[in-house]
Amino acid sequence: MRSSSLMKLIILYSFACNLIWLATCSRGPVTISRLVSRQLFDSIFLHKDDAVCPANGFYTYESFVQASRCFPGFGNTGNLVTRKRELAAFLAQISHETTGGWATAPDGPYAWGLCFKEEVNPQSIYCDSTNTLWPCSPGKTYHGRGPIQLSWNYNYGPAGRALGFDGLQNPEIVSNNSVIAWKTALWFWMTEQRPKPSCHNVMVGRYVPTRQDIAANRTAGFGLVTNIINGGLECGIPTDGRVSDRIGYFQRYATIFNVDTGPNLDCQYQQPF
Repeated sequence: MRSSSLMKLIILYSFACNLIWLATCSRGPVTISRLVSRQLFDSIFLHKDDAVCPANGFYTYESFVQASRCFPGFGNTGNLVTRKRELAAFLAQISHETTGGWATAPDGPYAWGLCFKEEVNPQSIYCDSTNTLWPCSPGKTYHGRGPIQLSWNYNYGPAGRALGFDGLQNPEIVSNNSVIAWKTALWFWMTEQRPKPSCHNVMVGRYVPTRQDIAANRTAGFGLVTNIINGGLECGIPTDGRVSDRIGYFQRYATIFNVDTGPNLDCQYQQPF
């Protein structure tokens, strides 16, 4: 059998297994609501449903809780402090990715997470034509969408396969379906994409650096999560404003959850993956 045909069979088998998983995960235990009540969620995202925010009404608490059922390890690994810190880190990263805040914004610059559901003025269609495993579909654009601003065909394809939608031919669903949008953010957070570790493993203390990681100064902490998400543009740069914004959100949320942030908040001395 040709390797390409074998790969297609593997993908189809994986897709079928994931459909079975998706059918059962919606009945999984609710753990996130024990850490984040609706009232707390609304106090964190003070302005997400303001009329000036393009995503108003999209990122609902119910969708967040429903999506989290498919990822039982999220916010449910380690002791209570670790679980709260992971949750604060996740919410901080998605807040930066979707922020509508500015320096003098009402309630401060870190009260405007989840304001956008799509990237504003994307600079390209984010198609890596050299990636033959996840080929771009004609006329489709893979710009940032959803809480994590999922980008590129090589992310939309695997996310769709894992979550039960066609990420290559229907990327728009990430900005049209609130539950799927949340699932893509949680999928990216929980999934290892070698050589990158998962954001989850970093925040719960399961990250084991390789020799290459050690040489690149990729130390565990919130800064490494930023490196995983957007290190190619933000890491290895002294006092990058985007990194500072992510840290500002994290510090605010850590205070709300009454936990410390831990060390290594920035990635200015880390080499990108």
